[in-house]
Amino acid sequence: MAVTDPDTWTFFEEAWHPGNVRLMGPRTHGAWLGSTVFDGARAFEGVTPDLDLHLARVNRSAEALGLSPKVDVARWEALVREGLARFAPDAELYIRPMYWAEDGFAGGVRFDPDSTNWCLCLYRAPMPEPTGVQATLSPFRRPTMETAPVDAKAGCLYPNGARALSEAFARGYGNCLMRDALGNVAEFANANAFLAKDGVVHTPVPNGAFLAGITRARVIGLLRDAGVTVVERTLTYADFLGADEVFTAGNFAKVAPVVALDEVAFEAGPIFRLARRLYWDFAHDRRTRNLAA
Repeated sequence: MAVTDPDTWTFFEEAWHPGNVRLMGPRTHGAWLGSTVFDGARAFEGVTPDLDLHLARVNRSAEALGLSPKVDVARWEALVREGLARFAPDAELYIRPMYWAEDGFAGGVRFDPDSTNWCLCLYRAPMPEPTGVQATLSPFRRPTMETAPVDAKAGCLYPNGARALSEAFARGYGNCLMRDALGNVAEFANANAFLAKDGVVHTPVPNGAFLAGITRARVIGLLRDAGVTVVERTLTYADFLGADEVFTAGNFAKVAPVVALDEVAFEAGPIFRLARRLYWDFAHDRRTRNLAA
């Protein structure tokens, strides 16, 4: 049974349904034991930047977790076009393809890849204004490859980020930096992390503790093409506290400034403004914007 919501459309079992469709039962492995993967693309201002990359990644995530990706990228894209047509052309949307296992065995813990199920959900999600967030250092850390499926965009990874955000919110902050097992900065709880120092951009090197995002890679490439030096390296919290600028890159807000880390304040400075402008220019470039239409 669906909860009717005209701002949400879900494709499930070969039909479009309005609202938050009930997908799983109490014995569905994905609901019970967390065998879910997803991805998130964006539609805003009539564009869907890097949509194909997000749709390809959900299939790679399924494979990394051991699920069977049953929808090829061409069909995902066709379904996204159908879904977008149900909204205004300039609607600000989140586009979320998902896979999960229905059945398990070996005591229920191990799932059956052949039971993989899927859906596509599009819903209104306004783009955050780039007003800046005050952040802190989280006491919680990102897992490693040996302890969690960090090579997939897996639902089971997100409760860890959620508790980090909840703890930060309780202390009056809007986001938090999370470290890896060795104590180096991995990313923010909901986006990849960047700093600028003396005109050079630095970002944590992918080390198996976090998902190096599609928007992250896009921002790195755009900045480098614009002549900005971008260095991927091991970074500490002290490096971020000593930065000239700090900003995030992620699918939900794209490129957003951080205006404080604990007691240290930052401006939404020229590197951040350049990165955001370059991303918006890329998104609206007809040669590269990947319109789902």
